[in-house]
Amino acid sequence: MLEKINPPGVHETAGYSHVTITSEGRLAHLAGQCPLDLDGAVVGAPGDYDAQTDQVIANCLAVLAAAGASPGDVVRSIIYVVSPDSAVLAGVWDRLNASALGPAFTTASTLLGVTALGYRGQLIEVDLTAALP
Repeated sequence: MLEKINPPGVHETAGYSHVTITSEGRLAHLAGQCPLDLDGAVVGAPGDYDAQTDQVIANCLAVLAAAGASPGDVVRSIIYVVSPDSAVLAGVWDRLNASALGPAFTTASTLLGVTALGYRGQLIEVDLTAALP
């Protein structure tokens, strides 16, 4: 259902694919998943990237399941991290990839350092598109 391509003539990737092609079917466009608990509060102490990343992972897994999809069905991801520091961005990327959500990031992925996100204290947001089986 998914074809992942890393063509010659472009740089090697850090685990994602330059191109992801779906053969057919429906797509689920998930809203950006934030580090909010069931009460709608941002999790973790101020500056706690790990706690927020873990909550975003849990939220993504729940929303994918509700759509009838799994991390392996994700065709595109965009990861927003409030930080100009490449080491912080790499740490979030590594934590995402080491999680149960990791297969989502083997397709077309973008990792961005941004100035701010929607909730006070929010450091991470993940936006996913999945091909429904």
